[in-house]
This record gives sequence, C-alpha cells and structure tokens, in this order.
Amino acid sequence: MAYISQKGYDELVAKLQHMESVDRPAASAAIAEARDKGDLSENAEYDAAKEWQGKLETEIALLKKTIMEAKIIDTKQMDTSTVQILSTVELRNVKTKQQMKYTIVSATEADLRAGKLSVETPIAKGLLGKKVGEVAEVKVPAGTIQLEVVSIKFE
Repeated sequence: MAYISQKGYDELVAKLQHMESVDRPAASAAIAEARDKGDLSENAEYDAAKEWQGKLETEIALLKKTIMEAKIIDTKQMDTSTVQILSTVELRNVKTKQQMKYTIVSATEADLRAGKLSVETPIAKGLLGKKVGEVAEVKVPAGTIQLEVVSIKFE
C-alpha cells in the first residue's frame, strides 16, 4: 500500500488515462505501420515497436496496481507536531547552518527538484517522528549529517 496525496493520486490517474488513450493506440499504429513494410523476420522497426508496446503494457499494469493499492491521505486531519508522510519540513544542517525544505511523499510522488523527498530515503526515514527542535542524525553516502527540524506543516 502506498500513502499518497490527492494531488499525487490525480496525477497518476491522468498519466494512466494518457497512456491508455494516447500511447497505447500510438504503439499499435507503429506496429501496424512496421508490419506493412514487409518481412517481419528482418524488420527492426517492427521489433522496436513490439518492444515499446511490451514496455508500455508493463508500465500500465504497474500504474494500475499502484492506483488500486493507493491510500489517499487527508492532510487537514493530520497532526503537525511530528514529521509524517506528506509533512513539509524545514530543516537546518547543524554543521553548515544550511536551510532546506522538503515535503515527504510516497516513492511514486518523489521529485527532488520539486522538493518532494521519498519516504523511503535515509533522510526521510531519519526525520519521521521528529518534533520541531529535535535533531535527526542521518547516515548518507558522505557520512552522517545532523538535521534540525525547524518547522512542520502540511501544504
């Protein structure tokens, strides 16, 4: 089961609809076009189109499973006293004093450039359950860092 925001759920559903209504017909059309070009045993275009279709169908199946198993979280009813999934957390690196802000999300919603950190990352795991003012010691490839929780909110 994956915990997900309503916005993340809606994005997954829209992606699935696009894949089924646009990408799937495009893959079928590419196969039909390649098939019309003759001998299939030596037709690289046909092989590529079939491979694309196979990958697309696998991705559609995985997306359907994720959507089916998703549990939508209503952030309005969540407690902001501790870091949880869907919390937006402002942090300060104790050593460098650098400030950062992340929203802890499910793996399917993760996007580091947008400040969305997967709940499965070492940083998120270290922050879960922490309160404002507490320091999380997190092991990262470069060593151990200390992150102080400055604020917790839900957006």
